[in-house]
Amino acid sequence: MGKVLIIGAGGVGTVVAHKVAMNPDVFTEVVIASRTKSKCDALVKAIGNDKIKTAQVDADNVDELVALFEEHRPDIVINVALPYQDLTIMDACLKAGVNYLDTANYEPKEEAKFEYSWQWAYKQRFEEAGLTAILGCGFDPGVSGVFTAYAAKHYFNEMQYLDIVDCNGGDHGKAFATNFNPEINIREVTQKGKYWENGEWVETEPHEIHKPLTYPNIGERESYVLYHEELESLVKNFPSIKRARFWMTFGQEYLTHLRVIQNIGMSRIDPIMYNGVEIVPIQFLKAVLPDPGSLGENYEGETSIGCRIKGVDKEGKELTYYIYNNCSHRESYNETGAQAVSYTTGVPAMIGAMMFLKGLWKRPGVWNVEEFNPDPFMEQLNKQGLPWHEVFNGDLEL
Repeated sequence: MGKVLIIGAGGVGTVVAHKVAMNPDVFTEVVIASRTKSKCDALVKAIGNDKIKTAQVDADNVDELVALFEEHRPDIVINVALPYQDLTIMDACLKAGVNYLDTANYEPKEEAKFEYSWQWAYKQRFEEAGLTAILGCGFDPGVSGVFTAYAAKHYFNEMQYLDIVDCNGGDHGKAFATNFNPEINIREVTQKGKYWENGEWVETEPHEIHKPLTYPNIGERESYVLYHEELESLVKNFPSIKRARFWMTFGQEYLTHLRVIQNIGMSRIDPIMYNGVEIVPIQFLKAVLPDPGSLGENYEGETSIGCRIKGVDKEGKELTYYIYNNCSHRESYNETGAQAVSYTTGVPAMIGAMMFLKGLWKRPGVWNVEEFNPDPFMEQLNKQGLPWHEVFNGDLEL
């Protein structure tokens, strides 16, 4: 049906590549590219499909990307590289006439700032080029937006309160490790919190707001309000929402390590001089922490991610609604060689590309996932390893 080019061969890229290979009726040709070609080659060997092509590319270099796209002529690029590289890849897509999909919004290297303004600014250029760009098609952002759109389409006349809840109830056995790129992860969880209420953003200190929430099959876990990028697009696309928050669980040991890392300056993103060499502390830290891709083998437990929504249903009655997915680290690893945090991001990225190639999510411009029809995507979640569950009129705890 179509040709896909995957940029990135880390944990999420591993899952995307495996799941693309499992759907050959949709993805008739596959190319995997990364800064390190040997990682792509190893991934192809693990998949066991020698028809998959590999390439080396520097995703910071527009000219290299354009040359790669012109050589392989993909129908769509799945960007699972670093968020810093979103704009260079989008620029290359425009120059080469290629459609685009990513899982996380752009952020500048020099500032931990998460917003869609940079990518939304590309909307007219993609429209004029007749190209589709799909933003934030992982789990959160991604499935969290599709869940919200599904709830709005089928159950709610007016959604008023939205809480996205993300729990990793797993144990990897390491003293301290991050479940995806350490540099991105630590920047995300150490920034100030922010949530939407009554038409404006309310800023909080990091981890200031927290409370125990109960997660299916996992139980009670202390959950903390963070800022997460999908809040920005969801309150824009569903203006009836009075309050929108994002919650994530952290264990006390993780928070203790994080506090020490911050206190001793290892989370700094500005360069320092060391022995006459300029280094960025958080990048050095990344080099000594466990590779997220290595965690899967001994990971036990599961993740639970979902949306808890309160509002007025189609008949004008008050409704509470909880939709969620639980994903096993062990089952994810057995299927793809990656743990559940990578799996829950990689599977939706593949489904988003599938939606595009089937013509279901194909619309010139730049779009967030909740702006498309959620139904065919939701159907594929059940088929591709991320089944979802619904609870009506239960206690949202929020």
